[in-house]
Amino acid sequence: MRESTRVALGIALAAVLLVGAALWLGHDSGGSGRTVVRLRIWDQSFVAAYRASLDEFQRANPDIEVRITVVPWASYAQKLRLDVAGGVADDLFWTSLYEDYADSGHLVDIGAALGTPAAQAWDPFAVAQFTRGGKLWAVPQFVDGGTAVYYNRDLLNAAGVDPAAVNAAHWSPVEAADTFRPLLRKLAAVATWPYNAADDFQSITLPYLGSAGGEFEQDERFVFASEQGHDAFGYTVRLVADKLSPSAADTNSSGGNTNGDFAKNAFLQGKMALFQSGSFNLATVRQHAGFHWGLALIPQGPAGRVSANNSIGVAGNSASPHPAAVRRVLAWLGSAAGNRYLGESGSTIPAVVSEQHVYRDYWAARGVDVSPFFDVLRGRRIAAGGGPGFQAALNAADPIFQEMYLGRIPVPQALQQAQDAANAAAAQQ
Repeated sequence: MRESTRVALGIALAAVLLVGAALWLGHDSGGSGRTVVRLRIWDQSFVAAYRASLDEFQRANPDIEVRITVVPWASYAQKLRLDVAGGVADDLFWTSLYEDYADSGHLVDIGAALGTPAAQAWDPFAVAQFTRGGKLWAVPQFVDGGTAVYYNRDLLNAAGVDPAAVNAAHWSPVEAADTFRPLLRKLAAVATWPYNAADDFQSITLPYLGSAGGEFEQDERFVFASEQGHDAFGYTVRLVADKLSPSAADTNSSGGNTNGDFAKNAFLQGKMALFQSGSFNLATVRQHAGFHWGLALIPQGPAGRVSANNSIGVAGNSASPHPAAVRRVLAWLGSAAGNRYLGESGSTIPAVVSEQHVYRDYWAARGVDVSPFFDVLRGRRIAAGGGPGFQAALNAADPIFQEMYLGRIPVPQALQQAQDAANAAAAQQ
């Protein structure tokens, strides 16, 4: 046999083995012939809810097995990017910043896969978040709801502050119109920290910027260094400087992400009177707060009360070797029956609108009124932003924001530097 013939046969044999290995990896080890679909998420606490949902799916679809992989949030984005580029990403994966994958052709077109009527069941703002170029690129799974204020009722009582005053509070760059700062000063007499102003993108930055009448991003360009931005950031930075919120040395973190746990822990320890955050902390507060507490609306700004409503969706990997099975799993996860499991433990708000009552009912049965998370979304909302290079832009801007909160860079100068850095970083992606 000629050497060239042996080489050709060797290549052919290797190809056959690779194809066989790929087919084998797509089925379970028991040889039952079931197609294995892999779902990647970043939060271990969701495994039980997803497992219950997917077990019901598998009973009706015994030819498919869905396995859940948890990749911790700290490494999730980087690992997903590498795995997608290397062609070894899971068949399905959680996403919120999906644009780079959609633009590069790595995602399943949900409208084409499930039909356009499927989206009518989902939260319309979640649908808008995952729509790009007229196409939907993920099946919404849950929404955060709006931002609210957790309050320590015991500290409010000690300071003589009625919870109704928190609900009615207004913040303003004009001192005569500001009722929120005087309220915080009263709370300063009984609490180590009255409030949690900080470099916190979702819970502080977006609500204040939106309620000042500003935007973080427009047409994939960062525009927060505006007059409204000066008002919003100037107000929160001054709260830190006046010791009405913890020092930025405590709430900043060296990894580029806000140390939100500092404020949360201070609230749980009874040291903070008002903790502005999202529904994602509700279960933790109920479990660990050793005092009477409640929920109030966020302070109203010059443009009203404005909040973001971020969503998490499941995207389909367009390179999956099991496209038909992926479509069936996506259809289930986007259905009322499949999605309701995510709300039954009270840990999150289902993206299927008809099932959001499950979340409300769970907390109502435990004496918690969650309406502030929903009421704040009835008016104008602020977009959380997105687009190619969005995470790189945040990474570029965040160190400047942190220096601003530390008082080392004046607010107008810091915002312009951060905006320029963000736009430059996004343009390089």
